[in-house]
Amino acid sequence: MVNALIVYGTRLGATASTSEEVAKILREEGLDVSVVNAKKEKVKDIARYDLIVVGSGIVMGKWMSEPEDFLKRFRGELAGKKVGLFVSCGSAAPTPTQKPEEVAEARKKYLDDKATQYGLRPVALGFFGGAYDYNNMPWWASMFMNAAKKDLMASGAKETRPGLYDTRDWDAIRAWVRELAKARLG
Repeated sequence: MVNALIVYGTRLGATASTSEEVAKILREEGLDVSVVNAKKEKVKDIARYDLIVVGSGIVMGKWMSEPEDFLKRFRGELAGKKVGLFVSCGSAAPTPTQKPEEVAEARKKYLDDKATQYGLRPVALGFFGGAYDYNNMPWWASMFMNAAKKDLMASGAKETRPGLYDTRDWDAIRAWVRELAKARLG
């Protein structure tokens, strides 16, 4: 059986639920999957894993520190593994005021440049929307996000419960995971 490890960092939970969905689909594809919230648990060894998926939320234009630390710590070993990277961020969800070149630049910065920084050749890069929980934001973030709420709603974000707007395309995420599962053997 193929062993997979998903390591993620999240601030408000979108990357956590995305990671759980990635795990679910990988299990459906026949992989044995471990999921680690890098903020709560440190991975000590990756030798037994055939596929490693690292996901991060984007906060203030940067990866979360915990998955970044994981990439730094296992940089050498990851170079010899099948690796997938993904991010959950607002830049991945198109809005009426966002230009396509801005989306492309964010994807490059958060995924392509991150892979290059750590000498990785990922088998898959996932650029997914995030979720905005107005109930759990710091006051300064909610002030900024209140100004962007109209664009958020115009982008098709669904209010999945009061104050929580989800911009993720779950079908696209599942399709990405299925491709990732195929790439594990390539």
